[in-house]
Amino acid sequence: MAAIATFGFFGGAVTGSFLSVVAHRVPRGESIVGPRSRCASCNAQIAAYDNIPILSWVLLRGRCRNCGEWISARYPLIEIGTGLLFAVTALVFHDEPAQLALGLVFVATLAAITLTDLELRLIPNKVLIVSALAGVALAAGLDPSSLPERAIAAAAAGGLLFAVALAYPRGMGMGDVKLAAVMGLYLGRSVAPALLVAFAAGSLFGLALIARHGAAARKQAVPFGPFLALGGVVGLLAGDQIVDWYLGTF
Repeated sequence: MAAIATFGFFGGAVTGSFLSVVAHRVPRGESIVGPRSRCASCNAQIAAYDNIPILSWVLLRGRCRNCGEWISARYPLIEIGTGLLFAVTALVFHDEPAQLALGLVFVATLAAITLTDLELRLIPNKVLIVSALAGVALAAGLDPSSLPERAIAAAAAGGLLFAVALAYPRGMGMGDVKLAAVMGLYLGRSVAPALLVAFAAGSLFGLALIARHGAAARKQAVPFGPFLALGGVVGLLAGDQIVDWYLGTF
């Protein structure tokens, strides 16, 4: 198990480094293939040995080798976070190849949209389209019998958030609607507890803002994508168990 977790973590850290590039360039219409990454302060090209996930930032003490300016801690945090998500996903689904492949692509998608929504209040269509195509291809190739359930879940989840967006357009964007549909594609029936967790977390965060800032907090725009991502992770790792518990209890 330790080997699985270790391999998953390092694979996730490398993926997290790539997702930082995706989250920065895709919303700006830039290529994710080239040019190579550059320092935001001095525009110097970052050498390969200074671009090793987590390690390079630590060895450089969080500063550019060329100009000495501070490099945001968000980069190693993204790499660590994605590494942990990959490690847990690998541990949970190590004996289910189809679920493992789908799960790794899914958590990578959630990490990318969390970054873009927090920074730009945007969930890029390109990320969702690529993720949806990858999800359909993996499900068709590895678990074709699940496709009808996944299609129904995608339509139901997207339809539910579309209704919410129509009723409350200031609090829900079409990016959230499309993300919910992609979540249904990956999670199947487990999208139900995923959405419940997302709405519960979003509501608690909103109440916390109101408690701290009063009525003025109602005018603050809060991205919902990260809450959907949180729900997606819960749905992936424990959704089936939650649904089974609910059906068995009620």
